Parts: sequence; structure tokens; C-alpha cells
Amino acid sequence: MSVAPSIASGYVRTMLDKAIDGIGPLRSAAATADSRLVDAGGDVENAVKALVRLHVGLAGVQGFVTNLGGIAALAVAIPANVVGVTLVQCHLVAGIAHLRGYDLEDARVRNAILACMLGEGAVRDLVRTTSLPSSPMGIATSPVHDPTLDELVSREVTTDLVARTAGRRAVTMVGRRVPLLGGVVGGGSDALTTWQIGQYAARELRDRNLR
Repeated sequence: MSVAPSIASGYVRTMLDKAIDGIGPLRSAAATADSRLVDAGGDVENAVKALVRLHVGLAGVQGFVTNLGGIAALAVAIPANVVGVTLVQCHLVAGIAHLRGYDLEDARVRNAILACMLGEGAVRDLVRTTSLPSSPMGIATSPVHDPTLDELVSREVTTDLVARTAGRRAVTMVGRRVPLLGGVVGGGSDALTTWQIGQYAARELRDRNLR
């Protein structure tokens, strides 16, 4: 089974829009981030840490639930898992960007958010080969928006999502033969990836509120 046909480059843009604006019980990224800031007494860095913890938990729960079914449910569960974890991770990075003083409506910032989703290693490789002009911080603060980056970043994130999904299929299929193991494997993997993305975004998107 291939998940590639079900994921177009526009998919990540849709997920980013929903993460920023909110969908269902998931509030907008800014509203969620602001709540953590209030809880942290106005301390941005503590709010960022709390935001990462929240989303690591959310990613773990959705990964556990969507990977509980048997092998017969795999065709449905993998796309559902991809949608869930992408939404959670976009929501996390957008929340961090908001706390650090970035305008979530700015196209440059949105490209930077998606670039963070690739992770530090992938971004470093893309910058080295000049496929990406700069780091997420550089993209977010560039003097002008480069429209060619919209498709490029979306495509790279989509490719990464497909690769991640394909790479975990074998492990997940084995886990699904044992009750609860598939959920533990899926939840743990999603939680770890979300933590790594959150840590990278927190390092990369430096505070623009500082003077």
C-alpha cells in the first residue's frame, strides 16, 4: 500500500491553515499559546516549554489510538495517523512562532513553520545543497516573501511525511499483531518526533519581542 497518492503538496498547507485557525476542539495556535503564556505568568520561555509538553502528549495519544487496530485496519489508520500528527506538529510550531513574536498570517512565517517540520538535519542538508535558501529563522525574517518557496517547502515536507510513514509501516505491522503494542510503538514514535520538532523550532525561531 502506498500513502503517496493520498498526500499532495497542498495537504500540508491545509493542515497548517487548520492548525493556525483551529479545528473542532483544537483551538487556534495563537489562543492555545496565549493560554500557556498566562499559565506561565508571562514567561515566554516557560510557556514554550509547556506548549511542547502539551503537544508531545497530544501526539502520543493520537499515535496510540490510530495504531491500536489490527492489520486489517492499517489502510485507514496510517492516513489518519499522518493527518493527526501533522496537525499537532503544525499547531505546536505555529504556537511557538506566535509566542516568539512572529505574525502567523505572514507567508514568510508560514514557510518557516513548515521548514521547522523537516527537522534540523533535513534543513541543514537542503541549505547546503542550496535547495533551501536559508534556515527557518532566515526565511521568517527575510526582507521579502519568495513565492517559489511556497511549493518547494510544501513538497519537501510532504516527501518527508511519506518517507516517515513508509519507514514505520513494517514496525507498525509487526506491532499490530500483538495487542496494544502497535499503539505503544505508534504513540511513542509520534511523541518523540513531535518533541524533536518542538525543540528545533524553539531553538530556531528566536524571540522577536526582545529589544
